[in-house]
Amino acid sequence: MLLQRQVRQKDICRLDDVALMKGLPMNQLPPFAEEVLTPAHPCRRVLLLSNSIQYGRDYLDHAETEVRRFLGPVRRVLFFPYAMFDHAAYATKNILRFLAMDFVMESVHTATDPRAAVENAEAVFIGGGNTFRLLTALYDRRLLEPLRARVRQGMPYIGSSAGSVVAGPTLQTTNDMPIVYPPSFTSLGLVDFQINAHYVDHDPDSPHRGETREERLLQYHEENVHPVLALREGAMLEANGNRYRLRGHTGARLYRRDSPPEELPAETVIRV
Repeated sequence: MLLQRQVRQKDICRLDDVALMKGLPMNQLPPFAEEVLTPAHPCRRVLLLSNSIQYGRDYLDHAETEVRRFLGPVRRVLFFPYAMFDHAAYATKNILRFLAMDFVMESVHTATDPRAAVENAEAVFIGGGNTFRLLTALYDRRLLEPLRARVRQGMPYIGSSAGSVVAGPTLQTTNDMPIVYPPSFTSLGLVDFQINAHYVDHDPDSPHRGETREERLLQYHEENVHPVLALREGAMLEANGNRYRLRGHTGARLYRRDSPPEELPAETVIRV
């Protein structure tokens, strides 16, 4: 019973730490222990940005305050450049930007053992680009499971654009072209929403008569059931434990199957 009470404390997020404290191997923890973290995630800390560049501002300027607040005392961040073709150039861009915010960043693509780098990371940032290319790389390098496990243990996760989309259950609500084909559309599943980044509201005065973003998301729900959170430019979703809150300033739209879309202003607490 003592072990059970200690595992259920919300400030204990790593089951292996509990096992070590009690001198137990992980495979001897009681069955209830894993249930503390799944399907609810009291230790989860996730920040998902719709975009990394806001009109009229430089790279990540619009998100700097939120990134600093979210990371708190964390000083080292592991970057994932896989959504872009040139990993080195993309990594350098982000290393310099995070250095300007007083963070030390390393890129996982330079690690001798990328899985070990994830295991030892204080926090991760997965940048934007092509979502299909990003997810394919995560599958090819067998990084999905280590990332899921570490986030469930409490490691802060920041995603932007494609890095936000792959935090959802699948990549089916991405805006990107399938330039490569991943083994599966199943993504990290760190949040309960499908993410649609860079959401654009329909302009009735526009001469464009193709499908609107809303029409495409409604088509998604003709075949699928997960709710979709459509983040406008400048909007962010924060998951802190089992609580979701909209950050940024532009708001979002929440699409649920068989329900009308719901307008969500900034700072809304979202219930699944």
